[in-house]
Amino acid sequence: MKTTKRLEQALIKLYNAYHKNLLNPEDCKACAVGNILDNHDSWKILTEGHGSLKLSYVGRVHENLGRKFNGYSPSEILHIEKVFLEACGFKTPLCHYNKRPLFPTSKEVLFDGLVAVVGLLCQFDNIENVMDYSKLFEQENGEPTYHLETLLA
Repeated sequence: MKTTKRLEQALIKLYNAYHKNLLNPEDCKACAVGNILDNHDSWKILTEGHGSLKLSYVGRVHENLGRKFNGYSPSEILHIEKVFLEACGFKTPLCHYNKRPLFPTSKEVLFDGLVAVVGLLCQFDNIENVMDYSKLFEQENGEPTYHLETLLA
């Protein structure tokens, strides 16, 4: 499958963060966007609140100038973060009294967040979702449409 450079780089960073336990939805340097942006939290100035889609004045300036951060516009960055947080079980924008998951760094919670983010990143680049496994279960006349080779031990 052909992907864009920004998608490939983002997937690698998110994959590594997930498997090295470096993904944390409550840490701006370690959330989905924090990892995509090389573990910097300077992206926070683009928004009025963590998990908000509303660009700050600085965010609007960068957006209007066409600036990109590791290939993503300020509005795309905010969208990525919102999708990640909500898929992890947070009510956005983040606030101490809003709903949050009981175990925000559990593998299950983080996996749900990553599935949503990967789908969004693919959508941004008009690429079929690399996480979509539904084709494995398609059938024609009661037979699988696609076949997987299995290794017998």
